[in-house]
Amino acid sequence: MALAVVSLALAVLGVLLPGLPTTPFVLLAAWAAARSSPRLAAWLESHRLFGPLIRDWRAGGRVSRRAKWSAALAMAVCAGMLLWLVRPRAAAAGGIVVMAVVLLWLWRRPEP
Repeated sequence: MALAVVSLALAVLGVLLPGLPTTPFVLLAAWAAARSSPRLAAWLESHRLFGPLIRDWRAGGRVSRRAKWSAALAMAVCAGMLLWLVRPRAAAAGGIVVMAVVLLWLWRRPEP
């Protein structure tokens, strides 16, 4: 239950903060809630924002096009911030490469 609550809190922060992912924390919260709190699991699955993410993922690892574009935009903002703020550039490049690999994987996921 603690993992579900902490993951849900991080997911909510992810909605507000660029660079902090929302979807993985929602999925982790749903997984943990399904094993600890049927009430929390039901609330997550029926939630207006989080419910579709959970249902799509459970239906074959699907990710909506809107979620893909949101992730791409957030990663682009974070890449810009890395380039602007991080020295040496190799460290920034490492983070950007990781984001690019994740983005490539994400865009290869099926859509609902």
